[in-house]
Amino acid sequence: MVKMMGKKEFSLVGIICMAVAGVFILTVFAHEAKAELASLELGDCVKCHQDVPATVESNGGMHKTAVTCLDCHQEHPPWGEDVIPQCSMCHEGRSHFELENCLSCHSNPHEPLALNLTGDIKEPCLTCHEGPGQDFANYESAHAEQSCTFCHEVHGQIPDCSMCHEPHAEGQVTSDCLGCHPAHHPLQINPAMTTPRAACVPCHEEVGTQLEKTVTKHQSFTCAFCHRGEHPNVPQCQTCHGEPHSQVMHQKMPNCLDCHMDPHFLVK
Repeated sequence: MVKMMGKKEFSLVGIICMAVAGVFILTVFAHEAKAELASLELGDCVKCHQDVPATVESNGGMHKTAVTCLDCHQEHPPWGEDVIPQCSMCHEGRSHFELENCLSCHSNPHEPLALNLTGDIKEPCLTCHEGPGQDFANYESAHAEQSCTFCHEVHGQIPDCSMCHEPHAEGQVTSDCLGCHPAHHPLQINPAMTTPRAACVPCHEEVGTQLEKTVTKHQSFTCAFCHRGEHPNVPQCQTCHGEPHSQVMHQKMPNCLDCHMDPHFLVK
């Protein structure tokens, strides 16, 4: 005789069957959802994430031009856990990309160049901006001793030199300063020949006074016309004048200034 199931046994079997069926349904649903996710188009993202695409569009840099939402966000909840990608998924091969905690500066990956710079930062900056780092290493100056954020409080900002320095002459602006003083090695001065004399005479006052008084052609020259190249540079008279006197005179008096006294106040 077949033994009839009790109510408790029947209930337990029913629960197990329902659980198995539920798992099966969820598995099928998950596979369908993943298939649906794989077929998403970029236009689908903005349906829910309205602010993020607008941010990328306005200030995304290469995150706008080189990748799409689905290139970075390859999974979507609740059917994936890796919603937020690792920066190293794309960024590798440079010392800058080896730094930890990318989001401490690049706080919003959807506008990666809108950096959040807080505190005194130097070494992390130089892993990306290698040129200034080389300048600081090769040329001593007060600038080399500062953190990058001392001058560049905002990424990409060119500070006004007058924040720290008094201009040489009235009316000078930062572009005038940078014409002689490279910002990252400011003591290696190499002025253009057209640099106004007014930029030089505040440091060389006596020379400026002499040039104002002289009646020779030197009075009309800019300082950099003669002092070409890296400062300080003392030119040779022969560069412009050759040997204008007789050979005998040049042999007896090889030093032009023995007679002409001073190039800034020539005696004819």
